[in-house]
Amino acid sequence: MYPRTNYEMTQKDLDAILDACKSVPLIMLQIPGLHRSRQERANAAWGALGKKMGFDHMTVQPTGNGDRFFTAIPSETELHRTERVAREDEEKKRAEVKRLEGVVEDAQAKLAALL
Repeated sequence: MYPRTNYEMTQKDLDAILDACKSVPLIMLQIPGLHRSRQERANAAWGALGKKMGFDHMTVQPTGNGDRFFTAIPSETELHRTERVAREDEEKKRAEVKRLEGVVEDAQAKLAALL
């Protein structure tokens, strides 16, 4: 098991968890499994955040430093984390290259039109 680690979620992540905890108005039908409880939705939101940030969502504890700060036990090894971060960085780099290529193409088209 890994030591407890401090985490900070984004405001968007916090909003998603708070939205999952809100009650949902619905007409009660006697059909089992039709809707999920607030607890189930909250657990699912924490599970998604845990998968995204690399921690076991069942180990989350507040720190007392604000709503966005908490501790949890990581669910990935340092090697997995390093590989994931490298993969995400590579994806960001590719997206930026694609964006810049588009900018260059637009500039070359404008230049050609002027000449």
